[in-house]
Amino acid sequence: MVESAGSEVALVIRGKRERPDAATFAGSGKVEEIRQALLEQRSEMVVFDQRLSAAQVRNLERALSEGGPAIRVLDRTDVILNIFAQRARSHEGKLQVELAQLEHLSTRLVRGWTHLERQRGALGKTGGPGEKQIEMDRRLLRERVKKLKERIRKVAKSHDTQRAGRVRSGVLRVALVGYTNAGKSTLFNRLSGGDAYVADLLFATLDTTTRRVWMGDGANVALSDTVGFIRELPHSLVAAFRATLEETAQADLLLHVVDSANPQAHEQIEAVNVVLAEIGAAEVPQILIYNQIDRAHGLAPEIVRDACGKILNIKVSASTGAGIEGLREVLAEGAREASRNSLATAA
Repeated sequence: MVESAGSEVALVIRGKRERPDAATFAGSGKVEEIRQALLEQRSEMVVFDQRLSAAQVRNLERALSEGGPAIRVLDRTDVILNIFAQRARSHEGKLQVELAQLEHLSTRLVRGWTHLERQRGALGKTGGPGEKQIEMDRRLLRERVKKLKERIRKVAKSHDTQRAGRVRSGVLRVALVGYTNAGKSTLFNRLSGGDAYVADLLFATLDTTTRRVWMGDGANVALSDTVGFIRELPHSLVAAFRATLEETAQADLLLHVVDSANPQAHEQIEAVNVVLAEIGAAEVPQILIYNQIDRAHGLAPEIVRDACGKILNIKVSASTGAGIEGLREVLAEGAREASRNSLATAA
């Protein structure tokens, strides 16, 4: 993730404790080891692959800066937010990222202030007499967050209107979900003939793209490419992107795309299912799509079914096209069934 954010990893330091230290997360010996490594590597930033409290960040920065340059400490959430900020392209995506950043910042304001006792005596909108600087900043943050949420609500209404139209038309709604960088956008382009942005980067896609795709006679689907998930996705991001993630919760079918060549594929599947449950999409039917079989040893295009004929998973390669026709046939049959059900309901 650090490299995806544009930084270079100089050294990885690992540690294990029964429980995190309340003050600095890592123990005093490990903190000293990190401080010495910073001096040797001439680095000025430390990233923890965990969530840190504001107090832990502040204490770590003080301890690590002792006897050397000022050190900046980031946690897992900081890095993910940084990547999201770099990737956001649409107006909606930028709104959602800014909201997540501000809500995260609101818990960290105390870090940046050494003048907490400074009082403002101005009147009116800038705060009453005696308002502390940090209190004023928190109030300004709350006001900005409120405005952003209102603008995102308007976007959500537009999405609801579009989804309602697809429901009335009887079109099968299919959403691609999965761990970040599993190949969802490549698969989306392969199925739809589209040109969604594709890159070998974490969170290359932040905006939901939906296209109506013809799968054959009487078979149309509304196919959506969605934001990728990751282990321990920050709650602030889930909340900020709820309008976007609604596309997943409202789908008729989820294609859960998995990087079959990744040795941690099973852990990634579990991480995605955790987020799906958090956004209310756990009950939506899903089919596992084992992608990138061209990079996985011993895998070939295949549709795997259980004893009752239910599809368990489909093995494909979005980059080469192997197995894509089988996937299209599965979607075509689902689309025809959705159309028949829609006609029966109308009758």
